[in-house]
Amino acid sequence: MRANSLALRLFVSATAVTVVILLVTGLVLSSLYRDAVERSFDDRLNVYLRTLVGELNPPDEPSERTTQSLGERFDLPLSGWYWQYVRLNATKPEVHSSRSLWDTGLPRLPESIPIRDEDGTRRGYVTGPEDHRLRMIERTVDYGEDVRYLVTVAIDSQEIDDETHAFNRTIVVTFCILAAVLLLTTMFQVRFGLAPLRRISESLAAIRAGTAERLAGHFPVEIEPLARETNALIEANREIVERARTHVGNLAHALKTPLSVMMNEAAPRGEDPLAVKVREQTGIMRDQVARHLERASIAARATVVGSVTDVAPVVTGLTRTMEKIYHPRGIAIDVEAPDGVRFRGERQDLEEMLGNLVDNACKWAQARVSVEVTPERGGDAAPAPTVRIVVDDDGPGLTPGEREQVARRGQRLDESKPGSGLGLSIVLELAALYGGGLTLSNAPIGGLRAELVLPGV
Repeated sequence: MRANSLALRLFVSATAVTVVILLVTGLVLSSLYRDAVERSFDDRLNVYLRTLVGELNPPDEPSERTTQSLGERFDLPLSGWYWQYVRLNATKPEVHSSRSLWDTGLPRLPESIPIRDEDGTRRGYVTGPEDHRLRMIERTVDYGEDVRYLVTVAIDSQEIDDETHAFNRTIVVTFCILAAVLLLTTMFQVRFGLAPLRRISESLAAIRAGTAERLAGHFPVEIEPLARETNALIEANREIVERARTHVGNLAHALKTPLSVMMNEAAPRGEDPLAVKVREQTGIMRDQVARHLERASIAARATVVGSVTDVAPVVTGLTRTMEKIYHPRGIAIDVEAPDGVRFRGERQDLEEMLGNLVDNACKWAQARVSVEVTPERGGDAAPAPTVRIVVDDDGPGLTPGEREQVARRGQRLDESKPGSGLGLSIVLELAALYGGGLTLSNAPIGGLRAELVLPGV
């Protein structure tokens, strides 16, 4: 799921980047193409302008050859192709224009438009007859003796717009096809480029489930260091756990010998107050050492990656053993443990927890004990899967206050039953170390219900 989410985010990011790049590129190309069309248009206008300037014979009026040399479009009324002479220094401005202007004239370019060429030519857009947008070029020609003319040529800019729009449509179609190809290529690259990461994710899940011990298979050069370091980390974790187990065992042997010596020295002294106090404190030390060593050992085992235990065989084996032990009392043990239920942890820890619970139930039961194993899949409240083990007996049961008391280490309510009072507290500690818990309540068959919840697979 996380790999799919990453692939989706990468695809969305690549799509957004592709769209932005194509959009910006399209705008730039459209602007450059319009500039190129305008320059081409201006070159044509400049040719017409030079022709007009060359045929001007001041102070005479323009000859009839002017219209003929420029073309018939300048003769058609309001055709969008216009030329115009204006004598600037006459008492009354003299205007000569093409027949296409009919009875109208051309406006002048705004003074804000700078001179673009060395010969004094200016060019720009104006609004001409019938509100047509015209591309205009004008030039002032000085013949001396106070004879100055403003020569203007203008053509409808619709041609520029049409060419630009045609180019824009081509750009849009081309870029849409290009975008589709790029997105398909990106999808292909993301899908197959992230495949090694999905394999690593699946391999790690298999390691946690206990079906594999390391990342196996060949990975691309870019991913190979990650797989190699992950395998090294898993191996280092196993080595640390093994060293911890060794240290725990060594510490246990180192402490048991002096404690045994102290107990043996105090035992022959009988009821001597000092000997009694030594035996009492030595017993407490032994319990404390056993407790903390056991917790350290369990904590080390709980960190092992990939430790998984089938629950059904453990339950079946324990119940058979308990039936033999309590056969003289006629205790019947009902078991409901479906196959395929697995506990994420060490087998010896599960045996110790279940052994304490079933043994405690058999001690207090009158005739019947029930063991039920239920797998629970992850949901909103508990994302990870769990294993629920319920042990019921038909004994006298416990009050809420008694339940709280027996959960404390070494606390016993009835000295007539064998035991040290450590069973339920050990179960609580082991379950807590695995992230689980133990709950005591009333059993439907009349006695005590012990409900153990542990991490599952």
